[in-house]
Parts: sequence; C-alpha cells; structure tokens
Amino acid sequence: MTTPHDQSPASQPPVPAAKDRIHRSPMAVVGGVVLLAIVGWLGIDALIKGDGRTPWLALAGLILVVPLVIAFTLRPAVFVNDDRLRVRNPFRVITLPWGEIATLRSGYSNEVVAKSGAKYQLWAVPVSLRARKKATRQQARAGADARTGHAPGMPGRGGPGLGSVLRGSGVPDGPTRAATDQIMDDLRALQEDRERAETAQGEVTVRWAYEIAAPAVAGAVLLAILLATG
Repeated sequence: MTTPHDQSPASQPPVPAAKDRIHRSPMAVVGGVVLLAIVGWLGIDALIKGDGRTPWLALAGLILVVPLVIAFTLRPAVFVNDDRLRVRNPFRVITLPWGEIATLRSGYSNEVVAKSGAKYQLWAVPVSLRARKKATRQQARAGADARTGHAPGMPGRGGPGLGSVLRGSGVPDGPTRAATDQIMDDLRALQEDRERAETAQGEVTVRWAYEIAAPAVAGAVLLAILLATG
C-alpha cells in the first residue's frame, strides 16, 4: 500500500499557475455593445430591405466597422499575474515580464515603458481627468476635516477625530484615488515586488492582431471598389 510519503515528486499533481487579474474599461464595453447593436440593426436592415447596390455597400460597411468597434471597445484588456503584464490593445498583444519593465507612467494616458525604451499605451486603463479632479477634491476635503477634527457631513466642530469617525462608520481612512490611478498604483507596487523574481524574467513579445486587421482591411477594400465603380 502506498502512503502519501511514498509518492515521488513526479507523481504529484502540478501546482496550478496563478490566474490572471483582468482590468477592463466598463464604459468602453458598454459603449461597444451599444454601437454593435446599432451597426448590426442598420446593416442587417439594409442587407434585407436594400435595393441595387445597397446590400453590397451594407455588407462592406459591416465587414469594415464591426472589427474596428470590437478592437477599440471590447478587445482592450490588461492581464496581470505574478510573472508578467500582458496588454491587449486594439491591434496588438504585448507581453512584458516584470523584469523587463522600466516604469509605469501616468499622464494624459497610462503607459508601460520597457527597459528597451519602447512605450505601450494601456487602452484598457484610460485616464479620466474628471475622476482624478473629483478624487483630488475629496482628498483635500478629507484633509481639511482631519485638521479641524470635523467629520464630513456632521455639523459643528470638535468631537472625535476624523480617523476614528471614519473607522467607526466603515468609510475608508486612506487617501482617495481615481479608479484607474489606483490600478496603476497597484501595478507599480507589483512591478517593484516582482521585478527581480526568477520567474518574472524573459523577453518582451509583441503579436499583431491579424484577426482584427484582416477583416477591416478586406471591408475597406471592398467598400472602396464599390464606391469607385458606382
């Protein structure tokens, strides 16, 4: 009879790889679904009810527009695990081991910069200046309330400090950040923690999304031919 101690390492089940954490833009996904519904409704209606060249023009338009809508709304995503950052942009998929990332930069857009100097935009983590300004105002208001010992929304001054009131009410006691800025902070922290790990080394790879580009190009060529011969 074989006991657990008699099992060789080769006979033991492999340790499953860590699952990716996925970041997307919810508003982009919603907008993409709405656009696809509108384009599909108009295009299919023209295909069924159109006369003459209209069905062919509608078909060419669908072949062109649908891949582009998917590319810029539903497709972008950022996949994160302990070994690498995988960025799926409209027309490319970039895989960057943490050891090959120089910095993660935020400005008017969020970017990852490789040690080679190459820059890749994070389409799935867009910068919202409105959310950033709102977070800054909330942080400034919380700082003012902390200095006066006045809890937000409560009249009068004095009484318990802001920290104790927030902890008692379940409101976060840390600095307020815009959602995408918080995501970038988390990515930077993970990169700093994992950049020297043995499993987080390797080469940066870039794969073009021909499954998106090829239909869009075919639709554009077909539409150009139809318009030129019309």
